[in-house]
Amino acid sequence: MQHWDRIEAFVQVVRQGSFANAARHLGVSSSHVSRLVTRLETQLDTQLLYRTTRQLGLTDAGEVYFNHCAHLFDGFQEALNAIGDYQQRPSGVLRLTCAATFGERYIAPLVNNFLLRHPQLTVDQEYTNRWVDIVNEGFDVGVRAGSMPSSSLIGRRLCDRREYVVGSPAYFRQRPRPESLDDLASHNCLVGSNDYWSFDVAQQHRTLRVHGNWRGNSGEALLDAVLKGIGLAQLPDYYVQPYLETGELVSVLDDCMCTHTAVWVVYPRHRHVSPKVRQFVDFLVENINADETPQ
Repeated sequence: MQHWDRIEAFVQVVRQGSFANAARHLGVSSSHVSRLVTRLETQLDTQLLYRTTRQLGLTDAGEVYFNHCAHLFDGFQEALNAIGDYQQRPSGVLRLTCAATFGERYIAPLVNNFLLRHPQLTVDQEYTNRWVDIVNEGFDVGVRAGSMPSSSLIGRRLCDRREYVVGSPAYFRQRPRPESLDDLASHNCLVGSNDYWSFDVAQQHRTLRVHGNWRGNSGEALLDAVLKGIGLAQLPDYYVQPYLETGELVSVLDDCMCTHTAVWVVYPRHRHVSPKVRQFVDFLVENINADETPQ
């Protein structure tokens, strides 16, 4: 059976640079620390430290042993911190960023519900369609649509996301419905934030650059242009679903619809996640309403 107090004493002697400093850190006597390290060396049957009146150093075996043990105690401390924080109430300022339309419709109500549970928390929200560097701009949490986020962020899936190519009945009275991706070259394809559209063709993801006489970075403005018959657009399900149900919009090219993306809640990759971030992310995942968000 391992004697963890002996290992802890050894690790702290190395980190603190002396038996006296290690003893102060551990709240015990120097002689007690010295006995623990001596017993550890006896247990391992090897010398871990060189000791002189003026100098303390690691043997080769001691360096190997310290490198392994230091990680163990760092992990142990992380576990203690995690358990200690688990029941803590979220506090401070929670900074959140999300795409405008999805955020306003689905995320903002959940943020407000979370704030009602934790009124001691302050929330700072930015709903924008610009690309946000979450880490460098100091955001705690982001909600993003698309493929799995960068490895620099931790991502949890909130819901599916489908991209529809849609046009109005008025538009299709003037032009035939496209039957293939090649047919889009003869259509007025309205462009949002990107000048390409995404498709899944024969289980392969494909992007197609499109052209038209309308460009803008607002999904709502793009939706209005499509509803008025100006051209075709590719829009996420949460924009177009109500209009598809009423017949105000018609979906085309459904056999190559892009379905591999999703909506994610993401946050920076830290060793220890704060209670406000952990609990808010859990709240979003648990409370995103399948009946109200597109699936």
